[in-house]
Amino acid sequence: MTASCVMAQTAVSEPALPAILGDKTIAAQNPLPDFSYAGYGFGLAELPRAGGSIINVTDYGVIADDGLDDSKAILRALAAANAVAGKVTLRFPKGRVQVTEVLRITRSDIVLEGFGDGKGGTELYFPRPLKIIDQSSDLDELRDYLVRENKFQKEPENNIDYLFTEYSWSGGFIFVGPEGTRPVSYDGSKDKRDPVLANGVSGKQFGRSFTVDSTANLKTDDVIQLQWFSGDGENSAIIKSLYGDTDLPIGSHHWTFPNRPVVGQSTRITGIKGKTITIGDPLLHDIRSDQPAAVAKWEHLTNVGIQNMRLEFPANPWFGHHLEQGYNGIYMTGVFDGWIRNLTVHDSDSAILTDNAANLTIADITTTGDHRAHYSVHVGSVHNVLVKDLRVENPVVHPVSVNTRSTRSVYQRATVLREAILDQHSGSNHQNLFDQITMYIDPAKGDDGWQYRLYVGGGAPYWKPGHGIGNTTWNINLFTPDSVPADATVNITSGLEGPGKTIAGLHGNRRYSVTYDPEATITATNEAITQAPSLYDYQMSQRKK
Repeated sequence: MTASCVMAQTAVSEPALPAILGDKTIAAQNPLPDFSYAGYGFGLAELPRAGGSIINVTDYGVIADDGLDDSKAILRALAAANAVAGKVTLRFPKGRVQVTEVLRITRSDIVLEGFGDGKGGTELYFPRPLKIIDQSSDLDELRDYLVRENKFQKEPENNIDYLFTEYSWSGGFIFVGPEGTRPVSYDGSKDKRDPVLANGVSGKQFGRSFTVDSTANLKTDDVIQLQWFSGDGENSAIIKSLYGDTDLPIGSHHWTFPNRPVVGQSTRITGIKGKTITIGDPLLHDIRSDQPAAVAKWEHLTNVGIQNMRLEFPANPWFGHHLEQGYNGIYMTGVFDGWIRNLTVHDSDSAILTDNAANLTIADITTTGDHRAHYSVHVGSVHNVLVKDLRVENPVVHPVSVNTRSTRSVYQRATVLREAILDQHSGSNHQNLFDQITMYIDPAKGDDGWQYRLYVGGGAPYWKPGHGIGNTTWNINLFTPDSVPADATVNITSGLEGPGKTIAGLHGNRRYSVTYDPEATITATNEAITQAPSLYDYQMSQRKK
């Protein structure tokens, strides 16, 4: 056989791109957002190394492994770091450091760094929950909301009828955010619109340029937030842009609060020419006269990093869903271009929580333990957040979750080893991606055969549907135990979710069918997508071309 024949046969046998990528007609009928902009520096920039002035917490009295509390010494070191102009690294030693105070990061250009999350590395140990030690007023608005909205966890069979705790989805021992800002609005009477720098005039969804009425208050490299409001109530054009022509009921929180944007896109101005603005990532929605967008000032920090350590909590009881006592690791809010990497978090209520942030990379996180957590890494009210190489070893109610108002955020190469589900948590979250995720599932056999509910949405009725247009799952690899016969077909199901869903390449060690409510675009089931195993990586490669 000639070499040319071998080459020809090889070319023919190469797997093709799925039609949703490779066929221009089908791709145009099923447009996918460009998810490659998620992450630090719109996905293109390398994460910074720790640098600048080095503040060693040991110089301020921290002694690792002595069994005594180190909180006051850490706070002294943090105050010294805050007094440094320019970049600063707050460095923790090898060994166990005990913490019983909230560590507040309220400045830009700071890195909290240890010597690794493994043996011989750095461990921050938090022996008491936030419910005991947090004396701040940070979450008072949330506390009032829980009472006002009658947020009770009710499980009669378990004799549970208790008010949600404020730490179910907020707060952390490392609390990052601009001083004096509200991470999330819970009381509409306290809402105030951010200062408007310009008004958008026209722009096309997925384009990166749009026109404004004036550029007098804008300059290149400014970080701003584009804000779409539902000014016409439930008939607002932005709601149709979110959900299309759906028959699903739309929750009232989409239009109840006139000073609260239903969609926010925090981004950077990369160019100004006349009255045309170019931004760092594509527009989430059209800008036009019936769907206006404000170019608003957005208070934020930048270049905040937390890396190379283990966060350890004591063995503690689980009182029930929404009754978490506050063994929360990191709460990162109000950050543009930040990162968390190389962490192990053990026996937490939630390892990492995010709100009101953009362009974050959260990488190489492992959550462990037997304590049932609420979240592993929570993506909430954020834009362009990339969570990659997450490993969830502990039981978690929502192991991977795109939450209220999350947009174009990505979970890439996560592995969920226990009770795996995909959570789309209502509240106008849309254009989010679950990408190349491995999930261990345990189907049950019913009257209709083997089934497993993979898509389990949360959220209150006033924030429904479960998601908006553009949410995508790509190349999900399912592992089913040997208790399910090898020749069985397992039906993967959902609850009532949202419109405009794409499910591509769901496969695994059994044969699977997919039933999604409402109807979704489902393609390449039982096929691993080998030519574009990661949609994020594929789109990044196309973008770089």
